Amino acid sequence: MLDHLIRSATLVDGTGAPARTADVGVRAGRIAVIAPPGAVTDPAASTEDASGLVLAPGFVDPHTHYDAQLFWDPYATPSLHHGVTTVAGGNCGFTLAPLNPDRPGDADYTRRMMARVEGMSLVALERGAPWTWHTFGEYLDALEGRIAVNAGFMAGHCALRRHVMGPDAIGGRATDAQLRAMTALLHDAMDAGAWGLSTTQSTTHSDGDGAPVASRHAAPDELVALSRAVGEHEGTQLEAIVAGCLDRFADDEIDLLTAMTAAAGRPLNWNVLTIDAAVPERVPRQLLASERARAAGGRIVALTLPILAPMNMSLGTFCALNLIPGWGEVLALPVPERIRRLRDPDVRERMLAHARSPEAGVFRRLADFARYVIGDTYTPQNAGLTGRTVRDIAAERGQDPFHCLVEICARDDLRTVLWPMPTDNDPASWELRRTTWEHEDVLLGGSDAGAHLDRMCGAPYTTRFIGDCLRGRRLVPLERAVRMLSDDPARLLGLRGRGRITEGHHADLVLFDPERIDAGPATLVHDLPGDSPRLDAAARGVVSVRVNGVETVRDGRVTGAVPGTVLRSGRDTRTVSTR
Repeated sequence: MLDHLIRSATLVDGTGAPARTADVGVRAGRIAVIAPPGAVTDPAASTEDASGLVLAPGFVDPHTHYDAQLFWDPYATPSLHHGVTTVAGGNCGFTLAPLNPDRPGDADYTRRMMARVEGMSLVALERGAPWTWHTFGEYLDALEGRIAVNAGFMAGHCALRRHVMGPDAIGGRATDAQLRAMTALLHDAMDAGAWGLSTTQSTTHSDGDGAPVASRHAAPDELVALSRAVGEHEGTQLEAIVAGCLDRFADDEIDLLTAMTAAAGRPLNWNVLTIDAAVPERVPRQLLASERARAAGGRIVALTLPILAPMNMSLGTFCALNLIPGWGEVLALPVPERIRRLRDPDVRERMLAHARSPEAGVFRRLADFARYVIGDTYTPQNAGLTGRTVRDIAAERGQDPFHCLVEICARDDLRTVLWPMPTDNDPASWELRRTTWEHEDVLLGGSDAGAHLDRMCGAPYTTRFIGDCLRGRRLVPLERAVRMLSDDPARLLGLRGRGRITEGHHADLVLFDPERIDAGPATLVHDLPGDSPRLDAAARGVVSVRVNGVETVRDGRVTGAVPGTVLRSGRDTRTVSTR
């Protein structure tokens, strides 16, 4: 007997094959039968007519930060609503485990680091997760049986370094003994199911004290030694962030990434490839890393988003504006002093000079303040400004755009939400994206879901991309779009029995209306522990989501079921060749 039978669906199976009408039966969490409409004779405990609806494999998000959120939100919202059934966490070198039992303060250090570097709510981290683990295996066990999505996790370099070196992880070079201890700790994590190693060398990553995070102090030989350890375990990966990920790799960064993947004999993915026709040399430069890696016996894969997912800004809280050279010292001041300095014309002139200088790199695009759109405001003086561009308001007031923006924010005690308009929304940039997606070492992903909670909402990239493919720019056909969101990431991550709809595979399924599938606008909600805010976006046209055969979402509402699996390396993943 079947547990569930979906009749007359338009089946897009994830392989890229042409869509076809089929009945799909589910039994014991797996796809039991796929047959022409009306051909299934087995009885079923429940059935549904899916005529006119598309049935696709559950989507796989290869870059999330749901490591903490899954404890208070087992549904990984909003990703699950948008058809994502499998998430990869533990990215960018940041994980909640292991924690050294001899240093109880390390948990607080980790929470403050995650709040700063990944934009998570400190209150939510403190109240929403149990923090009862020490080893990586204990962390995975704490999630087992209580999540609605499938989730796998890398072991974060920062946690490994902190566990072994303590406070000396910041600024210190590992001794031979410390490197051996770190390597042993990584082996323990992978024995327990960690997917491999994640690390960061990005200059934008600082801990709760404002110091460069621990992995930024690692020498290349430490990174290569840890990478070599990854290669000793089945079904493992590497994930790495360097400063050049935001714009263009330096030669030594390409050399480092290549040495890591070659030493491991495992794929290495990085986040995120930004594509802009106004910077035509960026994509070839970034993909040069993939070319060099293949020549050395490794593989480097770039993640890139198929949508524009802008990140909002604020002069009142830490955001990308703080990373502009010369801005951090002003934006770190107490709010009253910050307002006084920002209102000083000489200070603003110096800040603009910094923002427009070559040293600002990719952050120069944030300096066109005329293109900012005013978001949420908080005082009567700013009533009616939401949704308007700074350019128009500044013209009315006879002010330059940055001065105008500062005055608006000052009236809100710097709480005003600011949305920079994307500069890469032109036809040439979209055509460049389409051609870049054809590269064998480019993969859709990079949502950062679970991080930067009140700043960006990248989780809906799946439904927004499919809606765009069906009714918008139509850059790729539906069958290929589904494969890019499901089977392609599943193959890179080595997921066993996931990513496509075929008999015997796990029944991770999303059923949607092709006429309506899309994502709504991002809105600020207060639903985190401690009433902390985050951005959310509703899914449109998603009828049902199933994880391991069990329905988790129906018509936009979670069912309460938690059938997800903690995916462990080796058991749930296979080794992916770098050739």
